[in-house]
Amino acid sequence: MKAELNEQALLKGLAENDTKAIETIYKNNYNMVQSFIINNNGTYDDAKDIFQEAMIALYEKAKSESFVLTSKINTYVYSICRRLWLKRLQQMGRFVLQTDSLEETVQVEDDLEMYEKRNAEFTIMERALNSLGEPCKSLLEGFYLKKLDMQELAKTFGYTNADNAKNQKYKCLTRLKKLFFTQYNIGE
Repeated sequence: MKAELNEQALLKGLAENDTKAIETIYKNNYNMVQSFIINNNGTYDDAKDIFQEAMIALYEKAKSESFVLTSKINTYVYSICRRLWLKRLQQMGRFVLQTDSLEETVQVEDDLEMYEKRNAEFTIMERALNSLGEPCKSLLEGFYLKKLDMQELAKTFGYTNADNAKNQKYKCLTRLKKLFFTQYNIGE
């Protein structure tokens, strides 16, 4: 019941242009939409555009006194974004679907559940990475995020050669996996 009241308060805040409500809706939904669009042939800019269109649609609905939200806000926003993105893909010729037959909202509970599970796993991974310590954290970030090769890592971290950097990366990755699965298995 409390969550339902919170959803209604967010919608009311959105309709009244309350910055805090808008920021909360954005914070609770943007990453989900961004992941969906990136994973479906889109870019970060596409995600921003689609999300903005969905926020405008939600805003217009929230302003209407006759509008009754029958799902969670995140389900509604996701379904709007999904529909908008599929239409855009169809217009670009990258996706063929009869969008006329889509209902105004698409059932997305399974997708949403999968997203929430993946998001929880990313949170656990971030915690594990932060508890890993240095130089392991920087070494793994250098390899996986900055795409540095072993020669560059050896030079940056002062290892005698690329093989030593590779061995250290393996040890750090093993420690990270252990930290991740320890936290994952206890459900944190």
